[in-house]
Amino acid sequence: MSMEQASIAQHCKSLRLASIAGQFASLAEEASRQNHSHLHYLEALLQGEVEDRERRSIELRLKDAHLPRMKTLEEFDFAQSPHIPASRIRALAEGGYLERAEPVLLVGEPGTGKTHLATGLAIAACRQRKRVRFTTAAALVNQLVEAQRDQSLTRMLRRWASVELIVIDELGYVPLAEVAAELLFQVVAERAEKAAVIVTTNLPFSEWPQVFTNARLCKAVLDRLTDQAHIIETGAESYRFRRTLGKKRKM
Repeated sequence: MSMEQASIAQHCKSLRLASIAGQFASLAEEASRQNHSHLHYLEALLQGEVEDRERRSIELRLKDAHLPRMKTLEEFDFAQSPHIPASRIRALAEGGYLERAEPVLLVGEPGTGKTHLATGLAIAACRQRKRVRFTTAAALVNQLVEAQRDQSLTRMLRRWASVELIVIDELGYVPLAEVAAELLFQVVAERAEKAAVIVTTNLPFSEWPQVFTNARLCKAVLDRLTDQAHIIETGAESYRFRRTLGKKRKM
């Protein structure tokens, strides 16, 4: 490496221009071979830096989201679940509901693709550089109850409120103690008309009193979550079961 290249590399390090540091020499050689102008060379350098920063930003947001698995909407087999409105899901993935702070409710039996769809929408939001956090309902209430016990509930609620999209998975699998239900309501209520939330549940709304046993609180949660919501029913027939059955038939 020449002294000039070493100096450029050092400047890039000081300015935290990692992509330019890695590409300036090779792009300079290419520009010389192709007889590109100085402006063309500079544009290529800056474009590479911008693209690299966007990629790293998305990777960081995906990591911070704590997704259970990397399942994209592109991988979801809508042909196996024709009753799920693919066009509505793809429209949601464009992110308008995030800007309008609208809830998304995925309602259906276990194995019908709710978590996959929720994860796919979360990944789409990360790609749009939104702050996303994925959690199960049980894990969320456990965090909240523990924070209340440690007298750090206010800080915990503030942290959840700062996230642009929360995915709450598996609401309805276990009944919630009244204290836990009230804490979950605080998270939901804080987001009303301010930030988006995606909820997956195996229970129709008529059975939510099994989870929120306080009738007043149950009504309040439903009011917050269904107002201006996108409600998508994923059905009763297990997508996972059909997929497994299809694999066995091919063997």
